[in-house]
Amino acid sequence: MPFSFFISKRYILSKKDSRFINLISTISIIGIAIGVATLIIALSILAGFERTLTNKLMDFDSHIQIASYRSKLPDYQVYMPKIISIVEPNLKSIVPYVSKLAIISSKKRKEGVNIKGVLRDADLSVKNDLVSGEFILADSDSIKTIIIGKKLANKLAVKTGDIVTIFALKKDEIPSPENFPSIEQFKVSGIFESGMAKYDDLYAYVNLNAARRLFDLENNINGYDIRLKDISKIDSLTNILSKTLRFPHYARSVYQSHRNIFTWIDLQKKPIPIVLGLIIVVAVINIISTLLMIVLERTNAVGVLRSLGARRIQIIRIFLIQGLFIALIGILSGNLLAYVLMKLQLDYKIISIPSDVYFMSSVPVHLTQFSFILVSFITLILCVIASLIPAIVASRIQPINALRFS
Repeated sequence: MPFSFFISKRYILSKKDSRFINLISTISIIGIAIGVATLIIALSILAGFERTLTNKLMDFDSHIQIASYRSKLPDYQVYMPKIISIVEPNLKSIVPYVSKLAIISSKKRKEGVNIKGVLRDADLSVKNDLVSGEFILADSDSIKTIIIGKKLANKLAVKTGDIVTIFALKKDEIPSPENFPSIEQFKVSGIFESGMAKYDDLYAYVNLNAARRLFDLENNINGYDIRLKDISKIDSLTNILSKTLRFPHYARSVYQSHRNIFTWIDLQKKPIPIVLGLIIVVAVINIISTLLMIVLERTNAVGVLRSLGARRIQIIRIFLIQGLFIALIGILSGNLLAYVLMKLQLDYKIISIPSDVYFMSSVPVHLTQFSFILVSFITLILCVIASLIPAIVASRIQPINALRFS
């Protein structure tokens, strides 16, 4: 066993150390553990926010949306094959839609709503968010169905099976004796909850043909929702569609449609280096102060080792190993603490947040090995570097002075 490691082991396992040194070492380990846990949790929450928001926005608003400079586009059966030929082989799904504002009314209340008409077999993520009923978009003379958000359902005090009335403008024109508004009844066949108040409160889905008749659009539509197999192609395909499709078509990506939200996400990342730096500084100061206390406490022991022939490099190694031991215990404890806290949040949603502000009802956490490894590695390197200062101080202690004042 190497000399430096043997002496360090004896110091670490010694039961004769002063209680003060043991207390300082414990405080240093706790400080490193809390710092490491804080860094990992901060990075995981930030990644969780970005991942959750991006997924939810893309699920509802698609990766690429083709709309019109005017109020409508020609029949989708004419232009959709051309759009598909441009996007393939990256195309996952394409959904033609009609989307306009209307008023929805129950027996107790009226609310504004964005009616979105889609094909009955459309590939929509809202199908996975149903909390009541079924995703059925019927369109017949006897029954027309509608899917609404949970928040809107609560406002209207309706449940699945209830009847609601939709009031809509025909051709976006002001009602007149010659142009009466459309008034149709729909049966609530399903209620969804996405976790984002904006969508749960505003959007309602009906059959595409029912929406066309409601807004008197004949065979026209308002746009297409396109989902891709590879989201890294979003910007490039958006540019291609913009250059290829003629007026009145125009294409925009989810990043353009929700520029304010993605800008907010980027803004959240900017203070992170400052926070990381401050926490790392605290951890480094903890290591330095702890080892300096140990050096002062062991001045006599260092003098004895030096008088017996121990070289300066061996003294440095002794205190480096002690610093490494304190750092490793603190890092492992911090990793365990971070994992336990984040696992509790994932399983039990302990910390909730207002969904009308953050687009989600609980703090999101994205557990990745990268966050644990990155924080642990950086902390370990900095702690080892910090241990050099007191180790060098210890190596410069003169044996005669150490023994004389012991």
